Amino acid sequence: MTAPLLIIAAGGTGGHMFPAQALAEVMLARGWRVKLTTDARGARFTGGFPHTVEIEEISSATFARGGIAAKLLVPFRIIGGVAGAVMGLMRDKPAVVVGFGGYPSIPALTAAWILRRPRMIHEQNGVLGRVNAFFAKRVDMVACGTWPTALPEGVEAHHTGNPVRKSVLERAGAGYIAPGDYPMELLVIGGSQGARILSEVIPPAIANLPLDVLRNIRVSHQARDEDGQRVTEFYAENGINADVQPFFHDMPRRMSEAQLVISRAGASSVADLSIIGRPSILIPYAAATGDHQSANARGLVGAGAAIMVPENMANPESITAQIEMVLGHPEGALQMSRAAMSVGKPDAAEDLAQMVEALASKGSQR
Repeated sequence: MTAPLLIIAAGGTGGHMFPAQALAEVMLARGWRVKLTTDARGARFTGGFPHTVEIEEISSATFARGGIAAKLLVPFRIIGGVAGAVMGLMRDKPAVVVGFGGYPSIPALTAAWILRRPRMIHEQNGVLGRVNAFFAKRVDMVACGTWPTALPEGVEAHHTGNPVRKSVLERAGAGYIAPGDYPMELLVIGGSQGARILSEVIPPAIANLPLDVLRNIRVSHQARDEDGQRVTEFYAENGINADVQPFFHDMPRRMSEAQLVISRAGASSVADLSIIGRPSILIPYAAATGDHQSANARGLVGAGAAIMVPENMANPESITAQIEMVLGHPEGALQMSRAAMSVGKPDAAEDLAQMVEALASKGSQR
């Protein structure tokens, strides 16, 4: 008997792709076949997916990017993507289709709705993204990674938490070495796309630290390509030991070795912090839809695991003070580490997998 097929639709950023990867890993372990549909941007994050996952690049588009000509083509690209997805679903006959948000999930979810295939969405953030908000009343189930999540009236959701990749789970609760008079690691991350403000504010904030602290600091800083050389040169000119890269493929290792993480408040970053258990300074992206990054951060902040600094208050002086606050109080940093783990949901991927299998069971009875 052929194993049931799960189609996962996601794309754009690591925030959508990482939880999709986590679900794929669990469903394969449960004996399912898995197919991922994404676009060229999302395909950049497929290197960590198990090799048995079939990856299909689809046609989709968004009105949020490009000039007038590109925007005029958006409807046609979406229609073409939906038409291709309908034919694909008729051929593949998936047991369930799961969307993780991002405009590349539009074709598969629309095709599943047209063909009445069992379908669900997972929203990672505390506010539904535009695509998930559109489909919330057009799917059979809604799962949420952040709780509470603002939902359309009449929509019920299950709080599964945000699934994290196997490589993160392997570092769950990794022993934390509190700050002290020895080498210490700072990890600076701005989500899978990097963040310009972190590249502008964090290097001088670190350089402003007292010399007796600074001499022990080693920095891993994720910076966008256009910022990388400038950030690298600044650290070098100030005698700071720093590894600057556009993307860290060994992020779980670096996070587990860090005494402090300075980060945006993307859902995946927040989930990783809560599973591995690390103190953090979170600077939510002010322009995020519905200010959802602030909503993402509240769980860690409320537990005493993180310090949230609004973007308009993030300057070198304020960040220096917060870094000193954490690194200068070892017992407090250790408590922050424990508090982070108290809000983690390491079983999120398993819970989401159970929802998929329950939906598949209902679908087979239709």
